[in-house]
Amino acid sequence: MHDQAIAFTTPPGSPAWKRWLLFSPLARIVIFALLFAVLSFAVGACMHTLGWLAKDASAMHHAWAQFLMRALPALLAYLLLVRLVERRPITELAPRRLLPDGARGTAAGLLLFSAVIGVLYLLGSYHVTGTNPNAQWLPALLMFGLGAGIGEEIITRGVLFRIVEEGLGTWIALIASALFFGAAHIGNPGATLWSSAAIAIEAGLLFGMIYHVTRSLPLCMGLHAAWNFAQGTIYGVPVSGMKADGWLVSTRSGPDWLSGGVFGAEASVIALTLCSLCTLGLVIVALRRGSIVAPPWRRR
Repeated sequence: MHDQAIAFTTPPGSPAWKRWLLFSPLARIVIFALLFAVLSFAVGACMHTLGWLAKDASAMHHAWAQFLMRALPALLAYLLLVRLVERRPITELAPRRLLPDGARGTAAGLLLFSAVIGVLYLLGSYHVTGTNPNAQWLPALLMFGLGAGIGEEIITRGVLFRIVEEGLGTWIALIASALFFGAAHIGNPGATLWSSAAIAIEAGLLFGMIYHVTRSLPLCMGLHAAWNFAQGTIYGVPVSGMKADGWLVSTRSGPDWLSGGVFGAEASVIALTLCSLCTLGLVIVALRRGSIVAPPWRRR
């Protein structure tokens, strides 16, 4: 098993109360959740005070408010958890990895979603009907790209996947984080049980394995942000049910299982298949490396 597979282990000689109330996987997840809730309230209150969420606020003020509310509480809560509770170097978010890993993730996200659109186009499901050079790309980048990419990856991969993996092993962490990620999208416009299951399988499992293999949150963030940006702003496809304002004006035809319906291409069997193939490749890499973390009852 790779030494980097487990970032945190309980310090030897810790008293029993600390083992259960501070260092256990459940305790650390609860601590993060409490920090996140408090910080979310504080950031939201600041945005309201500044008037950036008011009905008469400009689109850019609203976009910056949404970005800060999505990304800042999760980032601050994670930094506090790692530095004050786990007391370890934050290698998965090390400054030296931000730009190179973020760039690699961005390139991978653009290529992967472009492949989904390419297959849909070849199958006659994706159609370009015009262009929109005035698309509001910066608000979309802030809210659905960077905001979602940073906030959701910290919560789902940095906290849930990583900590559950440390406690219960890779496979349980992968399933738990994927189910959480799919369930988190059930309230989106046009969402169905199928769309949430598709999100869980294609994105939840893929991002979990990317983090397991690379131990890099910036790479996951870059891929997540680029996937959303390509989907909505480049190709004009709804992002998890959210209306898109894209440079390409497009429509999709065919049955919902192929086109993804009103939810967008993420609910398409094409996205599910391509992402699942990537996930399978990463699983093979992990098995060959021997980096899979065994459940506690199988550890030496």
